[in-house]
Amino acid sequence: MSRILAFAGSTRTDSFNRKLVKAAVTAAESTGVGCTLIELADYSLPIYDGDLEAADGVPANALELRRLFKEHQGFLIAAPEYNSSVTPLLKNTIDWVSRPVDGEPGGLPYQGKVAALLSASPGALGGLRGLAALRPILTTLGTVVIPQQFALGRAGNAFDDDGQLPAGAERDRVESVVAALAEWVKRAAS
Repeated sequence: MSRILAFAGSTRTDSFNRKLVKAAVTAAESTGVGCTLIELADYSLPIYDGDLEAADGVPANALELRRLFKEHQGFLIAAPEYNSSVTPLLKNTIDWVSRPVDGEPGGLPYQGKVAALLSASPGALGGLRGLAALRPILTTLGTVVIPQQFALGRAGNAFDDDGQLPAGAERDRVESVVAALAEWVKRAAS
């Protein structure tokens, strides 16, 4: 069975992007593709440093993330925007997972994979500039980033009291992106 690894580039308790990726995972349940939701907070990593890697090797949490990335055919990433770019947490995760391990090339967890990007922000653009910054990072590592994406603007008003994305245009757009990712993943796996 084809599988998608889903996560947000934020660990903030009330993160709009964590809420958004949860809504996307719910949408993925009807696509026929399995979806694994992880929390990056469960995989704490030091800031990438080549000297640290040379002295201590790749941290255990990075190795576990690398295993998860390799086991999944697609990625569903809800990426907050910090100063028109990706969050340090997300970039650091990508960097550690891309390190060569036991003779395997560093990019192996990303190569031949497919990704869909989502973002949520209190601003009007919904984190769109951060998605534009993330796309070439993943592409450079060998991941096909599908053209369909969704940036949820004014996210502070988008979720209900239970943190859910109510029925409507925003949820329809999330479901559309997830359906497109599922189709790409199925094709890539065949």
